[in-house]
Amino acid sequence: MLHYIQALLQQMDLSSALDAALRVVSVMLCLTIHETCHGLAALSLGDSTAKSMHRLSLNPLRHIDWLGLLMMFTMGFGWAKPVPVDPRYFKNPKKGMALTALAGPVSNFMLAFSLILLSKGIYLYADYTLVWDVIFNFLLSTAVLSIGLGLFNLLPIPPLDGSKVLGALLPDRAYFMLMRYERYGMLLLLLLSFANVGGGLISRAIAAVYTAMINLLY
Repeated sequence: MLHYIQALLQQMDLSSALDAALRVVSVMLCLTIHETCHGLAALSLGDSTAKSMHRLSLNPLRHIDWLGLLMMFTMGFGWAKPVPVDPRYFKNPKKGMALTALAGPVSNFMLAFSLILLSKGIYLYADYTLVWDVIFNFLLSTAVLSIGLGLFNLLPIPPLDGSKVLGALLPDRAYFMLMRYERYGMLLLLLLSFANVGGGLISRAIAAVYTAMINLLY
């Protein structure tokens, strides 16, 4: 009996360690794709700042902010090191910033779509094994995380991407006023998270987008 309990505890520890490791991989994948696409969008619009600072990379260590990563696990949201963007290189700075910002969330939705499509391939063509089961669940859970990251960043609160998109629709005076308070945006996000304001709405939005993708692909 004692041996059985010890074996069960070891299995639980291994399972927890595997779950934690896969969670880290998921977060790093979603954040890395998000930030790299910001840089690629800026480059396509004439700003090579991210390229010159070696931020057009799929190496997650170039993008990870360790405090932001910790917040992702403990608070349910987090951040990476922002890709440097210089709007002076854009022909239309406000529009260029909006398109550069929008590239991050769009990349997360595209990543989620691709992961769900891969999971369908496993579902249809792979024989059931423990390894394929782990991969299948990893793909779907990462898709949910990527959708969540994309939707969260579309909130029109500085410094999130949604504020840059909103800014393109505002008069210049209102735009600069919005950007002036960017430094306080993260504090506001932390307060909203502690107060659990809007969490249910975001969760429902994530579920709706995920369900729509599943229904489209399955």
